[in-house]
Amino acid sequence: MYGLAFTLAIVALIAAILGFGGLAGSLANIALIIFVVALIATVIFFVLGWKAAKKIVG
Repeated sequence: MYGLAFTLAIVALIAAILGFGGLAGSLANIALIIFVVALIATVIFFVLGWKAAKKIVG
């Protein structure tokens, strides 16, 4: 998901340079949403993995 967000951000940057402001803004917003969702999912999976490992070890 991080790769998709990064790719969309790069495409938005290129679109902005080429003068496609509306498309660039939309792509930047989508990239931001995907990045935030990926960040939240990363934290959730980290906590779940930490709890599972704690049950196995302890």
